[in-house]
Amino acid sequence: MREEEAASLFQALSNADRLKVIRALVIAGPDGLNAGDIAAKVGASPSRASFHLAALSEARIVQRERRSRSLRYTVDFSRIGELLTFLMDDCCNGSPRLKSCCP
Repeated sequence: MREEEAASLFQALSNADRLKVIRALVIAGPDGLNAGDIAAKVGASPSRASFHLAALSEARIVQRERRSRSLRYTVDFSRIGELLTFLMDDCCNGSPRLKSCCP
């Protein structure tokens, strides 16, 4: 992952409501949630939740899939993993001592 890409992901995540959305989707796992359920779980209006979901989708942190008449959202765990790997490999300079903080 390049620095510009990581910065873009951090920008998308730099909002408390978006972090709540991500956490709700992580808990939901691979089945994901629809926008209405996400709004209820994070205490946001449906339009506000959709706004945050659009930003997270644009950053490719969440994926959306049409199921019947609704959209289902899931976390892209591999994308989050890439960001964490970027932090651990680049920010810790490969130091085993610094990396030991994370199993």
